[in-house]
Amino acid sequence: MKYSILLAALIATLGLTACERTVVTPTPAVVTVPGPAGATGATGSTGSTGSTGSTGSTGSTGSTGSTGYTGATGATGATGSSGGATGATGATGATGSTGATGATGATGDTVIVVPAK
Repeated sequence: MKYSILLAALIATLGLTACERTVVTPTPAVVTVPGPAGATGATGSTGSTGSTGSTGSTGSTGSTGSTGYTGATGATGATGSSGGATGATGATGATGSTGATGATGATGDTVIVVPAK
């Protein structure tokens, strides 16, 4: 079997080499060289106006104001009326108890005071 595969490969190689080959020549690439610059074109028309921007955000709250001045003092009020009529005199109080009798003094010498001359 080894010889039959080898023989088939040899016949295939001879058959393919006997065919005519066509040579394909590639076409050269065309390179275009730019020419001189032309005249400047006309100015274009003005563009349309842009749309209005969106509204900005709300600003921050301001600081608290300072304290106001103290107001003036009010006028003094009128003096009130004096009290009502004088009340009636009260009744006389009861008589107190009689005090106890004092002790009798001690007996002694008599002292005479003579005025100086």
